[in-house]
Amino acid sequence: MNAQRLSLEFEGPAITPQRIAIVTDAWLPQMNGVVRTLTTTCDHLRRLGHDVMVVSPDAFRSVPCPTYPEIRLALTSPATISARLRAFTPDAIHIATEGPLGLAARHHCVKHGIEFTTAYHTQFPDYLAKRTRLPSDWFWRYIGWFHRPASRILVATPSIRTELREHGLDRLHHWSRGVDLDCFTPDAPPPKEFENLQRPIQLYVGRVAVEKNLEAFLDSSRPGSKVVVGDGPALEHLRRAYPDALFLGRRTGSELAGCYAGADVFVFPSLTDTFGLVMIEALACGTPVAAFPVAGPRDIVSDEVGALSFQLDRAIDAALYCDRKACARFARQYSWEAASAQFLDGLAPLSHRETIRA
Repeated sequence: MNAQRLSLEFEGPAITPQRIAIVTDAWLPQMNGVVRTLTTTCDHLRRLGHDVMVVSPDAFRSVPCPTYPEIRLALTSPATISARLRAFTPDAIHIATEGPLGLAARHHCVKHGIEFTTAYHTQFPDYLAKRTRLPSDWFWRYIGWFHRPASRILVATPSIRTELREHGLDRLHHWSRGVDLDCFTPDAPPPKEFENLQRPIQLYVGRVAVEKNLEAFLDSSRPGSKVVVGDGPALEHLRRAYPDALFLGRRTGSELAGCYAGADVFVFPSLTDTFGLVMIEALACGTPVAAFPVAGPRDIVSDEVGALSFQLDRAIDAALYCDRKACARFARQYSWEAASAQFLDGLAPLSHRETIRA
């Protein structure tokens, strides 16, 4: 399918509907960039007329993931997942994550010779290396094994494409991200907690976890106020360690947009994200971004809308001089309609013979 045609026809003539199975270990009630990407993509696909079945942990008994209790690991068998896929008779199968459900779906497809696509959403080798203190190369072996049979691997940025190629993975397809421009706007009213804060207000939004490198932000010496929005396993520890910072917990929708719009700079200290959806949400609200020059930020942030430096204080200082109107204009190029068209264009349609054989 032609991605441009799909984008233009989003509210125009009907397209040929497909039955799309999406298998993911990341789903509601989790709230992170992967979940927001998948739920929003499903919404847009359904608006386009596609029949989408999501196989996710909420449909099964599950256990909390070690060190990530809010992430649930489904307890099921490959046979159960196979039965669900056979009953749905999909036109395309997309495996979004490398967890238990993704493994079961991969087993089904490989066993029956069925084409499928995957996505590389998260830098699990780096995350797991931080948590286990084992070499990240050990975990890259699993990532390579998991994704290599896929017809296409969907990736969000040029930097991640380069990294995957360096690890022997090709057949890569671009799948960007979007932002809800009706919600994330410079006009979003700031939260009352911002009223008496010393300027500049420096904001972080995202999971509060070790792999997000939050200490680099909280230890920065730039005067002003530091605000953290989000939840996660490191929240209570960081609250105790940094009593001068304001921790607001989880915010969503217009309340989250107000946090972005009310801040003077958005600080993204992560060294291990594949994209960083929160950066384009901040930009859509007119807030410039300060980050390290690593994969994700260097694919998104230009001098016009933020600053990158391995000295985070320097990046924060430089970002404060950016034009907020330019930030909002820049973010308008990231539409969920275009991202959903890219997703559709990357799918590997199954033949009738493949569906029957499965």
